[in-house]
Amino acid sequence: MPGGTASAAATPGTTAPGLPAAERAALKRSLRRAERQKRLGAFLLTLPLLAYLLLLFVIPLGGMVWLSLANPTLSERMPRTVVALRHWPPRSQPRSQPLGQPQQQPNALPPEAAYAAVAADLREDFHTHTFGRIAKRLNEESPGAFGLINKTTFRIAHLPPQSSWKKVLQGIDPAWSELAFWQLLKRESAPVTADFYLAALDLQYGQNGHIERVPAYERIHVLLFLRTAWMSALITLLTLVLGYPLAYWISRMKERRANIVIIAVLLPFWTSLLVRIVAWIVLLQSHGVVNSVLIAAHLASASNPPKLIYNGLGTIIVMTQVLLPFTVLPLYSVMRGIPDSYVRAAVSLGAHPWRAFWKVFAPLSLPGVGAGVLLVFILALGYYITPELVGGQSGQFISNRIAFNVQESLNWGLAAALGTILTGVTLVLFVIYNRIIGIGRLSLG
Repeated sequence: MPGGTASAAATPGTTAPGLPAAERAALKRSLRRAERQKRLGAFLLTLPLLAYLLLLFVIPLGGMVWLSLANPTLSERMPRTVVALRHWPPRSQPRSQPLGQPQQQPNALPPEAAYAAVAADLREDFHTHTFGRIAKRLNEESPGAFGLINKTTFRIAHLPPQSSWKKVLQGIDPAWSELAFWQLLKRESAPVTADFYLAALDLQYGQNGHIERVPAYERIHVLLFLRTAWMSALITLLTLVLGYPLAYWISRMKERRANIVIIAVLLPFWTSLLVRIVAWIVLLQSHGVVNSVLIAAHLASASNPPKLIYNGLGTIIVMTQVLLPFTVLPLYSVMRGIPDSYVRAAVSLGAHPWRAFWKVFAPLSLPGVGAGVLLVFILALGYYITPELVGGQSGQFISNRIAFNVQESLNWGLAAALGTILTGVTLVLFVIYNRIIGIGRLSLG
């Protein structure tokens, strides 16, 4: 048609009616630029949060993992010994041996060069005042090594060059004639070690170099892990049993009255945790308020009152009260959004009120249950101050052992390994929760 031909001729190269290709390309570039600016603005808004997570979570967590694996003491302070023991013990015996060269046995002590290297390193560390670090690190793996290293260092510090350092060291202490101690030096010469994880799992290297369990009287970490897990689970169950009815009762109140009760639930958050724990000590001690009431009611003997504190029971009671709000608040926020009409409709259709509650209301409250259970259990796993003050000997958690290694024994590698294992267990539980229930159903309100 003439009109169509004229219109097409007037706009050559167009891909859309009335829009030239050049203008369309410019529009696309403008849209892409606007989209990039929008994404950049969103990223800049989240940058403070990312920096916060990086500085206070990712970097400390990575540092803890590295500290649990790092073993720089011997590689830095005894470099000659590390080189001398690099090819000891021989992994396989060569078929032919040069004449005049002694044949090494796999279970034989290292050669004279290794003894000379130890002497040279310890003499140098004596002048730089760093031999104490070597003694401390070896003593963490083999009790008694601290005294051995110190004694040897002081004895050889001012000796002239010797023709046989092997005889000198073995004369100072018989431990230098033991294959197990040289195996320890060989193992600790690596810059990365799994020793801290083995100790965290109550394992050690045996005389033959294989991994075995430590003696029964030294097995404490696995027991503490198990105790932490089951006591945390029990505390979580108790907070759920106590918190579910309370949250349901509050959620069915009128809003004004419910706000007042919620303030009462939140009131412990405005009180120092230490003050609350001291209050519980006053209540639960042998001649405290609770035992006085039980004795007055003839429910307990005055000569042998119940032990309600400084044991596992005290830890459970106090931590249940402390962590109860963390269960009530997610439950209340979910239950508040469930209309009463759902249960009334089920009852009107012939269901018993209890059946209507468990079939209609309870499933709808599961996101709050999941949030409360997950939150309380994770918090309980890492609790420290409450078991420390009211747990006594039988109510200690693994966190108390971590604090002991950091503050008293100064075995930071073992503390980092314990913390890494605890973090890993928490992540595994989180993944299991996601697989079974689904993280999408979790609701904090």
